[in-house]
Amino acid sequence: MSRTRFALAPAALILAVSTLTSASLACAQGDSPDPALQRLNDSPRHHEWVQVKHGERTVHAFVVFPEVEKKAPAVLVIHENRGLSDWVRGVADQLAEHGYIAIAPDLLSGAGPDGGKTSDFPDTNAARDAIYELEQAQVTADLDAVADYAKSLPASNGTLTVAGFCWGGRQSFEFATHRSDLAAAFVFYGTPPRDEKALRAIEAPVYGFYGGADNRVTSTVKNTQQRMQTAGKTYEPEVYEGAGHGFLRAGEAPDAGEANRKAHDAGWERWLKLLGGLGG
Repeated sequence: MSRTRFALAPAALILAVSTLTSASLACAQGDSPDPALQRLNDSPRHHEWVQVKHGERTVHAFVVFPEVEKKAPAVLVIHENRGLSDWVRGVADQLAEHGYIAIAPDLLSGAGPDGGKTSDFPDTNAARDAIYELEQAQVTADLDAVADYAKSLPASNGTLTVAGFCWGGRQSFEFATHRSDLAAAFVFYGTPPRDEKALRAIEAPVYGFYGGADNRVTSTVKNTQQRMQTAGKTYEPEVYEGAGHGFLRAGEAPDAGEANRKAHDAGWERWLKLLGGLGG
């Protein structure tokens, strides 16, 4: 395959709740959650739901712990534009399989019917509509609280990274402009912040993953590279030839096209290599 390189919140009150539940919405494209649920159901790793409280907010989050002897780095995983799906929880499990604590907050907590979360919406379209009604300040505060929680876990070594997909990819880039203690930000097919001042506030390296057939997003890459270079920041995007938007998800489907499948495999390989190079 050909690949192109372009060179705060108050302390959270945590309530641990029950372990893995089986019903959440399907991922952003495709309605069958079965492969992800199968992975989750078969996983030997410890899964749990927690409630992270900050101010008047309660954020539900899914946590997976690795089976390791030492304290582990944490990865904050930001879901796509239709909420916390089984696929995203499966990504968290895959990260834990490779030695990382993974925590995936449901940023639709409180926005669902009767104050519910992603799994309470009638369908993924309703969840998507609600995503775009969220206030950015609330999203950032929720991520802050969950990040603080992740770093405070006894099993954590204090190293924190963030990763997100689609809408979550944009949020991971945004979070890097806000959170100075990140070791890295991983942006999967997400657009960059528009504010130049915000870019100058980034301290962590930002690594991008983009599909060659996803012009809506990938067309922003060269300009983002120029902006980040001007701001004196590290930005290393990679474009996977022929892959579409959402290739990390689409590429693991049983009927995945070759380009998405190759991009999925190469994207995971690169992501894990970068994580492994951070130390901690």
